[in-house]
Amino acid sequence: MRITNRTRGAVVASRCDVASTFLTRGIGLIGRSKLAEGEGLLITKTGSITMLFMRFAIDALFVDRSMRVLRVAGNLRPWVPVVAAPRGTDSVLELPAGTAARTGTQAGDELISSGSAAK
Repeated sequence: MRITNRTRGAVVASRCDVASTFLTRGIGLIGRSKLAEGEGLLITKTGSITMLFMRFAIDALFVDRSMRVLRVAGNLRPWVPVVAAPRGTDSVLELPAGTAARTGTQAGDELISSGSAAK
């Protein structure tokens, strides 16, 4: 699936997978060595994320049900135990570190998705 920042007119992720099951949400990006430019993982129905066992830094966009960005957590380093989500968070979009800054994504921006993704 493709995720675009409608507010800024920028593509945030051209190849985004969805983690929507208990297992895929729990695993997330653990075990991967990196996220390539343009890749992302949308973790649905989550109240927080962890960077434990991660090998690389990421940006995390905390979004509500309408895909409005509530918080941008940029350049999250590996081994941070818990990154709490703000009230109202429905999902978290994990992206390569620096993506939020490159696309100008900020709290309040509206994201849209198109296409389908593996769940």
